[in-house]
Amino acid sequence: MKRLSMKASTTVLVMLCLMYFITYVDRVNVSTAAGQFKSELGLSNTELGFVFSAFGYPYVIFQFIGGWIADRFGARRTLLVCAAIWAVATVLTGLAGGLVSLIAARLLLGLGEGATFPAATSAMGAWIPRAKRGMAQGITHSAARFGNAVAPMIVLAIMTAFDWRTSFYVLGVVSAAWLAAWYFCYTELPADHPRITAEELKILPAPKTRREHPPGQWGRLYRRMLPVSAVYFCYNWTLWLMLSWMPLYFMHSFNLNIKNAVIFTSGVFVAGVVGDLAGGMVSDRLLTRTGNLRIARSYLVAGCMALTAISLIPVLLVSDPVHALVFLAAAMFFNEMAVGPMWAIPMDIANERAGTASGIMSGTGVTAALISPVVAGLIADRLGNWNITFLVSIGIMIVGTVLCFVMKPDAPFRDNHDATRAGDTPPLPPVVDYFGKDRQPGQAR
Repeated sequence: MKRLSMKASTTVLVMLCLMYFITYVDRVNVSTAAGQFKSELGLSNTELGFVFSAFGYPYVIFQFIGGWIADRFGARRTLLVCAAIWAVATVLTGLAGGLVSLIAARLLLGLGEGATFPAATSAMGAWIPRAKRGMAQGITHSAARFGNAVAPMIVLAIMTAFDWRTSFYVLGVVSAAWLAAWYFCYTELPADHPRITAEELKILPAPKTRREHPPGQWGRLYRRMLPVSAVYFCYNWTLWLMLSWMPLYFMHSFNLNIKNAVIFTSGVFVAGVVGDLAGGMVSDRLLTRTGNLRIARSYLVAGCMALTAISLIPVLLVSDPVHALVFLAAAMFFNEMAVGPMWAIPMDIANERAGTASGIMSGTGVTAALISPVVAGLIADRLGNWNITFLVSIGIMIVGTVLCFVMKPDAPFRDNHDATRAGDTPPLPPVVDYFGKDRQPGQAR
């Protein structure tokens, strides 16, 4: 039985993978069920659009707040509260009787899921060794992409057997089950876990210190994370273009029916799952071999973004859906390869405040999810083709490639008093400004 049991750190990682999977199923299930509840509740397409978009606004806001909460009160309590909220929101979606109640349930879901990824990053900062952080982030995000890919099939199967409301009740129960498992499986300090071993503790980071941070540090951390956030915005631009418009792109560009368009779209998303896994493993392998965080994080992300841009160029020229699938899948693969190293960077820069740092990165970067789909739709409506849409994405990926070189994951963020030791009066630490340049406080730019 001991041989069959997982290590404590592996158990935590598996629980986080399940959380990523469940949250992505819960956030995209509404698009599959929309075909039934739209007619039952008498909703127009415009009203349905409001239902879809309601999730995003509290989600973006609580990316920022949730990271700070996780660092302040711990990932255990933060994710317990988050899971309770998103489980209730999922059930309430099934109970909705009209437009207002649907929008309210989606707003509540965005509130509950907004803090999850930053809180998970805070947990990984305590439970994952530095040499395996890229892999851990890659695995968890591949679970999220897998959830995105299989959610339509799961919801469709439940709807076929019962109805659309039952699909939300079932998924709400699954979320509640994860909450209970998290309560028993996770401890804030690895040393407190009943199944932790001495071998595991040796390779885990030193315990985080819970203390009040002096005023003004959030602003300094935000400025330090700004280049990272900008790169993450560029990544999200292409991601949400793919997530939002791929089925319609295949339908309109190649005259496919919805069934075939979904099949081609699934092929693109599967490439993203593989890319998440590959990016995390390659990043950690580079770190192990070189010991250089810039190579393992910044330069790898730059290469991935450049290859994403290159992969999108042939899409402008193809006239066959199979060829389009090949190049779009390549673009999705390379874009997702950047995820593991990108989410490892907040832990590299601000380990004790990894939740806050990742919340800043994600909250700023995910605003692309509110802009990219709208811009793509406007361009498609005005010009009637997708070439300009992809050209915009190519340009943004090139900008992201350049910005990668100012992220500086090897320059850790420190509070003003971090270097203070008994009897010492240390020099003020350097501040990394918008462009990643080190300077002493008060020194001219």
